[in-house]
Amino acid sequence: MILPSVIDAIGATPLVALDRLTARLGLAGRILAKLDHLNPGHSKKDRAARAILRAARADGTLAPGQTVVELTSGNMGTGLAICCAVLGHPFVAVMSAGNSPERAAMMRALGAEVVLVPQADGAPGRVTGADLAAVEAAAAAITAARGAFRADQFRHPGNPAAHETGTAAELWSQSGGSITAFCDFAGSGGTLAGVARALSPRGVRCYAVEPEGAAVLAGRPATQTDHPIQGGGYAMAALAHLAGAPLAGHLAVTGADARDYARLLARTEGIFGGYSAGANLAAAVRLLEGPERGGTVAVVVCDSGLKYLSTDLWEDRP
Repeated sequence: MILPSVIDAIGATPLVALDRLTARLGLAGRILAKLDHLNPGHSKKDRAARAILRAARADGTLAPGQTVVELTSGNMGTGLAICCAVLGHPFVAVMSAGNSPERAAMMRALGAEVVLVPQADGAPGRVTGADLAAVEAAAAAITAARGAFRADQFRHPGNPAAHETGTAAELWSQSGGSITAFCDFAGSGGTLAGVARALSPRGVRCYAVEPEGAAVLAGRPATQTDHPIQGGGYAMAALAHLAGAPLAGHLAVTGADARDYARLLARTEGIFGGYSAGANLAAAVRLLEGPERGGTVAVVVCDSGLKYLSTDLWEDRP
């Protein structure tokens, strides 16, 4: 089949059983990994980027040729850069300087203008809520100055809708309805909200994953917001997409756990995911060791390990 454009290749990613990994760890149950790092922009955010732009073009809030602006850790920006290139919109990505430089380089290669915002209080590779607030202020100013359309991944309903009708439906169909639980690292909350809306009525228990020390969605105080899991865990007490979402619980993982499980995923299953994939896997293992023992837990490989080559994710440690 010949597709009309690369954005028509977004979605329908493989679902892979991590049976080698679960056997190695002696776990009772299965973990199924949705390989969204194989999307054209190497992340799950391609789905939301396409959905938001299509909805905005359909309802007239995005005019032909109008500039699109969005804050990003790099993944949504890459998805938007791809979609904007195909649909004919200039795109401005506004990103914290603390995110890995591979992301900015990829967006520029795809034709995006990339505005890097100096960090407020984080360190390179560790973006905090204060850093995100600075990026939000810059994105809002650029949107107003240029009369642009703001993609607004934290609020636009196209984000969770993409995962409710796409990711969740694929998970259920590909697994033959065998999934009993799902967990996802909370960035904008779009993936978790969309999957929870679709699969909770089918009896699937859905869990939010946050960094240890920044698990504010679970009602805990933020004590350590400086963590290496890029793309989320900003210690935002409320995420609009998760308001009213049917969640079964919350899990917190450390940056070290996310790093170790990303490496284990690569070396055991040959799946090259990033920090958030490691966080999701760490949480899935904990679920199979506890409340979901004997079940089938689905996770998303949110983005590619290629986006972290300049970070400590793949550095050898003694």
